[in-house]
Amino acid sequence: MKNLILPVILVLFIYSCNKKTEINQWRGDKRDGVYSETNLLKEWPEDGPELLWDYEGIGNGYGSPTVTSDKIFVSGELDSLSHLFAFDLEGNLLWESEYDSSWVKNFPGSRSAPTVVDNLVYVCSPMGEVVCFNAKDGSKVWSVNMIKDYQGVNTRFGFSQSLLVEGDKVFFAPGNTDNNVVALNRLTGEEVWVSKAKGEKPAFCSPIIIEYPTRNLLVTFSEFSLFALNTDNGEMIWVHDQDTMGDIHGNSPIFENGDLYYTTGCGNGTVKLKLSEDGSEITEIWRNFDLDNIMGGIVIANNKIIGTGHRKQLLKAVDKETGEIIDSLKVGRGSTIFADGLLYMYNEKGPLNLIKTEPNLEVISSFRIKKGTKEHFAHPVIKNGNLYVRRGNALLVYNIKEVS
Repeated sequence: MKNLILPVILVLFIYSCNKKTEINQWRGDKRDGVYSETNLLKEWPEDGPELLWDYEGIGNGYGSPTVTSDKIFVSGELDSLSHLFAFDLEGNLLWESEYDSSWVKNFPGSRSAPTVVDNLVYVCSPMGEVVCFNAKDGSKVWSVNMIKDYQGVNTRFGFSQSLLVEGDKVFFAPGNTDNNVVALNRLTGEEVWVSKAKGEKPAFCSPIIIEYPTRNLLVTFSEFSLFALNTDNGEMIWVHDQDTMGDIHGNSPIFENGDLYYTTGCGNGTVKLKLSEDGSEITEIWRNFDLDNIMGGIVIANNKIIGTGHRKQLLKAVDKETGEIIDSLKVGRGSTIFADGLLYMYNEKGPLNLIKTEPNLEVISSFRIKKGTKEHFAHPVIKNGNLYVRRGNALLVYNIKEVS
């Protein structure tokens, strides 16, 4: 038996080294709203795709669910407290963990989506509690508080960051003048670095990572600035200040082929930035003030940037190269994601639309989300051939697989 121990240990070591880390997070693999699912329905029945199951009881909130290969995680507010719920794919509640007070002022409830890395779940409460949970049983691994531990400054709608992970680091933005952005060891909760960044309050933006051969950049918004930090040490690389004083910045930027795109409201619009080969410099290429989405996101599909306007509530397509509006569609305002060649647009008033983008924007199918409570703000999620929709206290799961 002893002779078997060394070979077994060796096999386990090789397996652990070769095993690829699985990350499931806000708006898909690249946080760009594009899901890699295929063989999805190209149109829906009049009353919508088949509802597989729903669960009413996840509390108030606007945070999207995060779906892995075998579990679903979503946060909600119950009795003024933040809760994290875990379900299996059939809708059975596996566990529920309370972890902080919650936001009970304007638009009460959760804000952000959990980030799941292998068997660990990372969440941020609206009141600034950052927690790492064991995905199997909901036990707390570690936690810090952005306000108590880092003198953070909360926003007027509560912290809304979906936490970002790179390797063994997890990042968040307390927004203090000195402790502006923080990196912790995601396994232990120990501090790796603290950056002053711009010293501004945090925005509502969930950051992204841009990878380069010599370093990676964390790109996110603070109150009035878009900026990039070196993920190794928190060093500021560049800053792109906003022209107006809008402080929401609820959308994650999108990086594609050396270009960075972002959209925001309050007079800033949609912008294309060119990054230098090493990511150290930026140049503004164009700006479109008409596409002014605040929190519904944009997607890039077929060389078009597509999203809904805030002031003029139309779905708009912008030419990626010129920045000009080339198409629009009267479907209101809401969130947009993309999968298998089609756009999914969840209207803030309840309709969920399936839309083709080529050659023109055109609604294929539409149905109304009736279950749930309060606003239709949470971004839908596509995983395992299913469409996941959160509305307030309800989580609804639809089968959108195409029958072969």
